[in-house]
Amino acid sequence: MVADFLPNLISILILVSVVLAIIGAVRRVRLWRQGQVSTIHWAGLLAIPRRYLVDLHHVVSSDKYISNTHVATAGGFVLTIISVVLIYLLGISGSILNYALLTSSALMFVGAVFVLLRRRNPPPNLSRGPWSRLPFSLLIFSSSFFVLTLPATGKLPADTGGWMLAIMLLLGIAWGVGEMFLGMTWGGPMKHAFAGALHLGLHRRQERFGGGRSTGLISLNLQKDKLGVEKADDFKWNQLLSFDACVECGRCEKACPAFAAGQPLNPKKLIQDMVVGMAGGSDAKFAGSPYPGVDVGTQPASTYKGGEIIPIIDVLVPAKTVWSCTTCRACVQECPMMIEHVDAIVDMRRFETLEKGQTPGKGAEVLENLKTTDNPNGYAPDSRMNWAADQNLAVFGEQVQQADVLLWIGDAAFDMRNQRTLRAMVSLLRAANVDFAVLGDKECDSGDSARRLGDEATFQRLAKTNIATMKQYDFKHIVTADPHAFHCLKNEYQDFGGQYDVYHHTGFFADLVKTNRIKLDNKKELSLTYHDPCYLGRYNGEYDAPRYLLQAMGIQIKEMERSKTKARCCGGGGGAPVTDIPGTQRIPDMRMDDAKSTNAEIIAVGCPQCSLMLEGVVEPRPEVKDIAELMLDALSVQDSAVENSLAEAHL
Repeated sequence: MVADFLPNLISILILVSVVLAIIGAVRRVRLWRQGQVSTIHWAGLLAIPRRYLVDLHHVVSSDKYISNTHVATAGGFVLTIISVVLIYLLGISGSILNYALLTSSALMFVGAVFVLLRRRNPPPNLSRGPWSRLPFSLLIFSSSFFVLTLPATGKLPADTGGWMLAIMLLLGIAWGVGEMFLGMTWGGPMKHAFAGALHLGLHRRQERFGGGRSTGLISLNLQKDKLGVEKADDFKWNQLLSFDACVECGRCEKACPAFAAGQPLNPKKLIQDMVVGMAGGSDAKFAGSPYPGVDVGTQPASTYKGGEIIPIIDVLVPAKTVWSCTTCRACVQECPMMIEHVDAIVDMRRFETLEKGQTPGKGAEVLENLKTTDNPNGYAPDSRMNWAADQNLAVFGEQVQQADVLLWIGDAAFDMRNQRTLRAMVSLLRAANVDFAVLGDKECDSGDSARRLGDEATFQRLAKTNIATMKQYDFKHIVTADPHAFHCLKNEYQDFGGQYDVYHHTGFFADLVKTNRIKLDNKKELSLTYHDPCYLGRYNGEYDAPRYLLQAMGIQIKEMERSKTKARCCGGGGGAPVTDIPGTQRIPDMRMDDAKSTNAEIIAVGCPQCSLMLEGVVEPRPEVKDIAELMLDALSVQDSAVENSLAEAHL
């Protein structure tokens, strides 16, 4: 009798849960559709399994414990759900399905045990609150269906335990099904299972999947689009979907240099605040770490309860939160759901800068300089080539219309420290007999700082000006020592017709070394570590060329614990040095501590901004040298003309 009664009740329970879950899904979709129109990539829905199992692997697998745990728990959960629906909702029976349910629920139970163990003493980046009950819900759900299926597989007699066990199983299944089915669409820890899957399929940046890369900011149509994001419904609808996909794992928080420095930014909480702006409620029940120095529930929106769309800045989040970001993409790199935190932050900055004119610190001064002098420091435009008065460089113009390489100088031209790097580059190019020329005073700032500070209009003007200038001349490649300019020229000028073959100087020089056009002394005995620039590494995936060059000099690199994809930012990106939001410590000081822990005497860099930030750390500290400078020191001189050129470079 019990054997007949229980399956019928469970079937009814599953049916009601599925109906309620569908209603919740429709409600959630309506919340996302508050956002602005964006392209719907329907084909991406078919790719969800691959994206979930393959494209996220490199992120999730970096933590072996949670990776294996998630495979067991999530894999068991999906298989259990499928089996439960087939058996109890569609009425399909058979020993194969029963054993499948028994196996999948056991697998899920094992994974849930490890989730529970991790939650017994959770790291600070993990959210608590509702998430603390998740392992128990997983255990109850999986164990209930496991025990329920034992009689169906003949492992136990049909009436084992009688009514008492039946009632316990029914309660357990009701709780588990409520958490799993309803939690996916009505809120709760399992919300990410629904929103996350759709987000991966309908991602705003489809290029990130299948081994691709998409890191350039998405352009505004200055004539048609709203100039930035003021309220949650100003985001694109698929951005709102992405915010709902957050699993509150806190990997972004753990990686964020601004959070570590005690600045008022926590990327995880920022995403959750965007969900509040979309769906209502307040941050009072947020169960994770607050913005440093800003208690949870103290913002004006802490009393916000309804679905009214409200301004974000200084209502949902403090203005200084969005200006603390260095745009290093460490949060994006670490996010297992591929949420684009930096896009959201820059979108909000655009409204603050373009509509409200409220760029903090020296940001407004930098933007004004870019508008009037085409460089961030306000130097006279015709002084860009003063550093090269003794270099006799070929300059594109009436006399020079063609060269193999356009050497992009960047704003290092106005800084005495980074002029040493430029001189080293010139000497190396000449040593390799590279045919190169520069734009001279016709070169403008790449626009990187303007764009990250939210001034899309100034960025687009600078980009179009540079593109128009470069169209006048014939060259094959662009080479620059500035990863920020490298990124803009390579990835962000394309929207305005600028299609170029762009090299960072380490990549270009690596090719010259490999083809023996540059020969290096490989007997250097230097105590050296290498700092990965964010805009070269995480933005453009270049980690090997700088290390190849150092190894070609015979240098054994003392790698910092945080290197390559996990490298800590120097604090110099995203306009952070000019917005200057205070924290409890400085980001470059933290990065210098990383370097000191290797006992290296030299920090090799490949970015002028990194050079300035790290050399700004109070001594005693390791010496900071660009890779081009180290190459110049190790260059094997082969003829007197090159030797004279090198001697001039060292003057």
